[in-house]
Amino acid sequence: MATLEDKILGEKNEYYCSSGEEEGNDSGDSDKEEAVCVKEETSRTVELDTWDGTSSNTGPKGVIRDWQRFKQLEAEKRKEQDRERVELMKKLTLTCTSTLDDEKEKLQENDPELSELLDDDFLLEYQRQRMTEMLAQATKLQFGELINLANGDDFLKAIDDEDKAVTVVVHIYEKKAPGCDAMNGCLITLAQEYSYVKFCKILGSAAGLSKHFKKSGVPALLIYKNGQVIGNFVRVTETLGTDFYASDVEGFLLEHGIINDKNNVPKIISNSNNDDSD
Repeated sequence: MATLEDKILGEKNEYYCSSGEEEGNDSGDSDKEEAVCVKEETSRTVELDTWDGTSSNTGPKGVIRDWQRFKQLEAEKRKEQDRERVELMKKLTLTCTSTLDDEKEKLQENDPELSELLDDDFLLEYQRQRMTEMLAQATKLQFGELINLANGDDFLKAIDDEDKAVTVVVHIYEKKAPGCDAMNGCLITLAQEYSYVKFCKILGSAAGLSKHFKKSGVPALLIYKNGQVIGNFVRVTETLGTDFYASDVEGFLLEHGIINDKNNVPKIISNSNNDDSD
């Protein structure tokens, strides 16, 4: 008699045994035939469980088993690919901590309150306030004109009595020397544009300089800061010529670091001004 599994698989005769043809056989032969049938059923079940990717079974149950096995292999393959992808990403990811980061972590562990105080936002605000104070102090030291020094005493006072943060530019000139009048005219313009710089002029004869210097050393620019000479440019006409403009002198002073570019406003200040205007 055909089993339920035989019906699902199509009731193929090779999958079961029948004893109807030899009903006269004794019970011993029937037992042997039944044993053979059980063996065939067992071997067929084992073959279905150990599927290797291909199957000769075209019945509905075999197709379902093949499909389940295929999906299982596909899921395992996808899981393996994901694992390899994660491993590759870990290898390609550069993770590094600077010394500053390590110090911040240690500080946060040892003193959380101080760590919070030294937060980036706090430091940025402190820097902004400090820069604003420095600029406010600089605006108090405004000159805006070319100062004439009458004699040597005025020359010394203009340098020694000035604030240590102020840059003093002294032009030593002679009335008939080539380039001196042009330099005085340029310094008048620059004094208005760079009002935080103290521009002065003095006759070489009033300063008590030698005849040789008054003849071959002018026009000369002497630069002082905090009472010390930081620049000494003699006979500037060798560089600028005898006919030059304020922009030429400005470029000369910028090149030698005597003055700062008025367009270079610190970014922290410009951002603060933009926030205030908004």
